[in-house]
Amino acid sequence: MDKPVIEHNGLHEEMRNIIEEARVILPGVQALFGFQTIAVFNDRFAELPSYATLCHLVGLGMVIIAVALVMTPAVYYRVVGPANVSRRMIARSSWLIRCALAPLACGLALDMFTVIFVTTRGLPASVAGALLTLLILSALWFAFPWYERRRCHSRQGDAERAL
Repeated sequence: MDKPVIEHNGLHEEMRNIIEEARVILPGVQALFGFQTIAVFNDRFAELPSYATLCHLVGLGMVIIAVALVMTPAVYYRVVGPANVSRRMIARSSWLIRCALAPLACGLALDMFTVIFVTTRGLPASVAGALLTLLILSALWFAFPWYERRRCHSRQGDAERAL
């Protein structure tokens, strides 16, 4: 078999894996969007102060951005075409999914603010809950993988220097 054909098949498989990852993420984000949308029809939502409803609307917008970013790799793959899969397409698609995590984390944190405010009517508790949510998600989705990546690269460098 020709090397370019093998590489193309490997790239095609990698792109399909990225699309499958997006397919796994998407239902959860869509369910979150549905719950966010339903909240405005609740009687208690109308009683919220304007800053709390604004937090909810901005959170809703953040989730829409996350949905768009998660769905883009599949559309990109279909429009550009499987025959044109490339390392650049894979890198961009992977980047889009990683980028979706930032607005998703912000949207979840803003929703946490709204939920805590509705249940406690306490602004300090609501802010603390939102910040804690953002901190936890940022640590797990950004800091931890970045740390592990640096650690793995450092270990590889040490192994190469030992040779």
